[in-house]
Amino acid sequence: VRERARRLVTGMVSNHPDGHGDLVSELSGPLPLQVICDMMGIPEADHQQIFHWTNIILGFGDPDLTTDFEEFMKVAIDIGGYATALAEDRRAHPRDDLTTALVAAEVDGERLSSSEIASFFILLAIAGNETTRNAISHGVLALTRYPEQREIWWNDFATHTPTAVEEIVRWASPVVYMRRTTTRDVEVGGVTIAAGDKVTMWYASANRDETKFDNPWLFDVTRTPNHHVGFGGGGTHFCLGANLARREIAVVFEELRQRIPDIAVSGTPSMLLSSFIHGIKTLPVSWSAPA
Repeated sequence: VRERARRLVTGMVSNHPDGHGDLVSELSGPLPLQVICDMMGIPEADHQQIFHWTNIILGFGDPDLTTDFEEFMKVAIDIGGYATALAEDRRAHPRDDLTTALVAAEVDGERLSSSEIASFFILLAIAGNETTRNAISHGVLALTRYPEQREIWWNDFATHTPTAVEEIVRWASPVVYMRRTTTRDVEVGGVTIAAGDKVTMWYASANRDETKFDNPWLFDVTRTPNHHVGFGGGGTHFCLGANLARREIAVVFEELRQRIPDIAVSGTPSMLLSSFIHGIKTLPVSWSAPA
């Protein structure tokens, strides 16, 4: 993670000697994608294709990406086919990667089928990419809007990083909501919900709940406690990649602090047209050139 982050920050600075660039295309987009692709053993030559596919899957409905349902379905088929082929390759040629681990995994004598591995692949490639990308982007945006919080964090980085990372996830709420199906009758807030009903959990709203957070509309890198639901509601539905996301966010901001500590948003963010993903498509930033 650190080597990837360092290389991307260095590249962004080198590519833009005038100190102006787009955070999403240069850093926050490539990093989580490259890390998850490395873990799964996806060749670097295919990274951009995976990036395109995940953008279409989660950006469907945004005119800048696609509103064509046929294109959406084609991408879903293509990414599934790619994952199936990758799984079959690892059955024949095992490597030291996550795809091989999934292929070799066995529980009670049963192994995952190639189609099941393809489903895991889509989950990891999409969920492990888009959400962290947007958390990093929203984090830079928050530090721009709340410069006093940047100063607090930068002045004692090691102490405040654990709480700052959690606050970035709370503040960003990369996944806006999730729908579940109730397994039994239950009463919530005086309302009876029957078994089999569809229930929507609005993570973005819960992360601004005045009864759970002091001053929830303030970005506070020292916030403690911070029982946000940015990684889901816990239990079996807790985010599988939470620790990886935390690591990526922490490392990115450490590299930014060391190389270009005054990086700030310099233009209007282009937001993803989506009710599901709190996404930023482009984020103009500027910084002072390192000495």
